Amino acid sequence: MSWTKAQSDRAATAWNLVTELQQRMVDNLTAIARDLGSDAPFAPIEWLRDGGRHGGGTRYAVADSAMLNRASVNVSQVHYDDMLDKRLASATALSTIIHPTHPRAPSFHMHISWTKRRDRSGYWRLMADLNPSLADAADTAAFADTLRNVAPALYDRAAAEGDRYFHIPVLGRHRGVAHYYLDGYNSGDFATDRELARTLGLAAADRYAAIVRAKLDGATAPTTEERTAQLAYHSLYLLQVLTLDRGTTSGLLVHDQNDVGILASLPSRVDRPLLDSWASKLPPPQDELLRDIVAALPSESPCPVDDAARAVLAGVVRQHYRAHPEALAMQASASIVPPTVANHQASDD
Repeated sequence: MSWTKAQSDRAATAWNLVTELQQRMVDNLTAIARDLGSDAPFAPIEWLRDGGRHGGGTRYAVADSAMLNRASVNVSQVHYDDMLDKRLASATALSTIIHPTHPRAPSFHMHISWTKRRDRSGYWRLMADLNPSLADAADTAAFADTLRNVAPALYDRAAAEGDRYFHIPVLGRHRGVAHYYLDGYNSGDFATDRELARTLGLAAADRYAAIVRAKLDGATAPTTEERTAQLAYHSLYLLQVLTLDRGTTSGLLVHDQNDVGILASLPSRVDRPLLDSWASKLPPPQDELLRDIVAALPSESPCPVDDAARAVLAGVVRQHYRAHPEALAMQASASIVPPTVANHQASDD
């Protein structure tokens, strides 16, 4: 499939950056699998926005391999070069989520994007977070130190914004253990900001790879308790993505051309009864949303969340927010909301 790229030089620069980071993630994980005698069979999947007229993307995905429960490394670029009435000119993004199969290896999320508005303003969105089902203090500290060293003057702000965004109020906890989140970021120097994005992306990808390699090299088989903890954590991850994550919801509301890709961040299996038990903790109408999510999931235990289930869940979320637009205000947000059209994001977390 082919699709048109944005005409902007800065969008082209951002595209080169996100594809470099995509390749680094895939290469890192493929090397770990090869060295450990396992597998990480990434396969490219393409999607088009409006038949390719307004861009598209490619994600490298793995599901249910010996090493990876679910992995998606997605790059995309959406633009409206032929529609000058649109407030969004282009959005170029990397969105990646890795859920290893072994419970001792943590999950990882990273999003790096450049958004350009029609008025020529633009901003970066920089996110990286470590998401273990079994927390390890040494891993948490190493990951946080890596992010801090990228740009020490920005770290406290980015960590606080991440802690705010990834908090799950009804459970009184965060989705992960170390977060970095800068939204609407523009220092006024595009080249410097681009280098910040690149340095952050490479540092986070490489640190994560080192953590996973150390966890899997010589690892014994997981215990029943460890698998149970991982399943509970994956259920929490689905809860956060489908009821709180603003980027995911924005992507689902603006179009239905990449539903499975947008929800590629969801792990392969969850605990359906556990999800159902959390519905009573949510305020209305989000309690209704979670019950509809549970009803849409298969009844098996553990509950599979395959591509067919993702497509159905996308429809459930879309229908909920169209019926309850006021509930969008209940989603997570950082302290700075960038001045762009929320439903024109290139890709979602």
